Amino acid sequence: MEFDKKRLKKMFPNLAKELETGESTVPVDSVRTDTQSGERAASEDFVNYMPDIIDFIRRSDTIEQAEEIINYMEKRGEIEKQYAEKLKKQLREKGVRSFGSKKEGNYYFKHGGM
Repeated sequence: MEFDKKRLKKMFPNLAKELETGESTVPVDSVRTDTQSGERAASEDFVNYMPDIIDFIRRSDTIEQAEEIINYMEKRGEIEKQYAEKLKKQLREKGVRSFGSKKEGNYYFKHGGM
């Protein structure tokens, strides 16, 4: 799509100002020609990250779903009985969003820069 200066200024006045004055520039320190290596480098926020029970609960939509996750993790021995009871109490008293905002699908890709 082509723009003349007048149209650019009208549609994107702040961008036009930045382009004309050189203010708010962002330096580019490196360039990657291999897309996959660039994606890996950009997504290092979650490298070796292992989601815990709270991460799984945050994917739940309902108290029932979250309780099922807690029971499953307790049954597998991944969390202690006392911790499971504490989580269930919080769930009953404060609700599923008390553990944090909902983690939608592809959360780690979106928030990890992938």
